[in-house]
Amino acid sequence: MTVEEEKADERDFGWSLGVLLRALHGSMGRVLKDLPHGPRGYQTLSTVVHGDQPSQLALAAHLGIDRTVMTYLIDDLVEAGLVERRPNPADRRQRKIVPTEQGVAVLRDLERQVRAVEDHVLRSLSPEERETFRGLLRRVACGVADVDAGTDPCDVVDELLGGR
Repeated sequence: MTVEEEKADERDFGWSLGVLLRALHGSMGRVLKDLPHGPRGYQTLSTVVHGDQPSQLALAAHLGIDRTVMTYLIDDLVEAGLVERRPNPADRRQRKIVPTEQGVAVLRDLERQVRAVEDHVLRSLSPEERETFRGLLRRVACGVADVDAGTDPCDVVDELLGGR
C-alpha cells in the first residue's frame, strides 16, 4: 500500500468503522462467548433489562431481529435462566419478556466487561472523549431514518467482517 493509499484509508469513514468493528468484534467475542447467541444475546438481554418492550414481537422489531430468529434466541435465554416469558398485563394475548434476577446479575457483570473492552478499543481517546464519542455515535445511530427495519444489525456486522 502506498503512502497516498494509506492516507486515503485514514480519511475514509467506512474504513475507520470497519477497523473499529473488527477490533470490537474480536474482543467482544471473548467476553460474550458463554452467553447464548453472543453479541446478539447481549443486546437482547440488555434491551430486556433496560427497555420496556411490550412483547417479544416488539422486542424483535426494536432490535431489528427477524421474529423467527428472536423466538429461538429468547428460548435459549429462557433455558439459561436469564429471562422469562410472562403474560403482558396490558394484553394477555401477548408474552412480555422480562429479566430474571440471574439475568440482571449476569448483565451487570457483562456490562462491566463490555465497558472495559470498549475502553481498551477506544484507548487512544481520553475518558471524556470516549463518553463524547459514545454519545455522538448513539445520536447518529438513533437518527438514521433510512435503515431497513428488516435487516438484522448483527447480520450486517457479520457481513462487514467477512462472515467471521
